[in-house]
Amino acid sequence: MDAPGQHWSGALCVMNVRVTNITRGTVIAEQCEQARSFLARGRGLMGRDRLDPGSGMLIDPCSSIHTFFMRFPIDVVFIDRAGRVVGLRAAMRPGLPYAGAWHARAVIELPVGVIAASRTVVGDVVILGNV
Repeated sequence: MDAPGQHWSGALCVMNVRVTNITRGTVIAEQCEQARSFLARGRGLMGRDRLDPGSGMLIDPCSSIHTFFMRFPIDVVFIDRAGRVVGLRAAMRPGLPYAGAWHARAVIELPVGVIAASRTVVGDVVILGNV
């Protein structure tokens, strides 16, 4: 049986986390899927039709992304090792070759509108918690 917040995606066990902006007191994602293996990080959101509201993907380690082969735009939050937001990209459209941030350790990919709705700005601190 899977642990709470855990599910299987293909041959990979995936753990979901809640992402909270503690600076603003807002939840960024209720169910954020973690992509930690080489295969999961490489695949990311390619091949999916959408991200559901409240969901997201945490890619760790990662400092930059592309949106080749994606079917929908995404909001992107770049965080450093301490969880501090070091970069943002709102409504990144499919087919772009690069988005990144200096000192980023991880990337959180989210449905469009989450950055604005959560009032997240560079310098905020986010934490990952159990679902």
